[in-house]
Amino acid sequence: MSSYHERSRELQDRFDTRRLADALAQKLSRTAFSAEDKAFIESRPMFFLASADAQGQPDCSYKGGMPGFVRVTGEAELSFPSYDGNGMFRSLGNVLANPRVGLLFLDFEQPRRLRVLGVARLEEPDGTVGGAQLMVRVRAERIFPNCPRYIHRMQLVEPSVYAPRPGHEPPEPAWKNSFREHLPKG
Repeated sequence: MSSYHERSRELQDRFDTRRLADALAQKLSRTAFSAEDKAFIESRPMFFLASADAQGQPDCSYKGGMPGFVRVTGEAELSFPSYDGNGMFRSLGNVLANPRVGLLFLDFEQPRRLRVLGVARLEEPDGTVGGAQLMVRVRAERIFPNCPRYIHRMQLVEPSVYAPRPGHEPPEPAWKNSFREHLPKG
């Protein structure tokens, strides 16, 4: 998987950053998770998932849970649960149409970010992750950190009451009251 395409190169040449881009890709890009990557990913309570449909229409979604809800499950693989949401299945529908995804993990308290580009697949949950409707497995093709200098420093005030965790029954979200007749049966 090439780090840059023709249009990236066009802009790198325009701004004289091709040498820098190549050096960054060579030094920082990898195809296997390091122990540090694993610890960072598994400590995150959220990440952003980028996907695109079969026509290339992009979408980006927030995925949240308790720290550890994303697990590095192999040298170049991670998995995360898909919890009950609004039923639109935009991201997971995109995965079925076009399995290429991008994940962005952030630490807002000690600015840091890590990107993972790869190929996703959906699996039935095996019962080990409470609240999962499906499991998403991503085979990483490129893993690389990004400069954190523009990340605003923020702190987690409290975890979401909706985040599944052992011994906790999440409340029903208020927005579902307006759509009661449209909710899945059962």
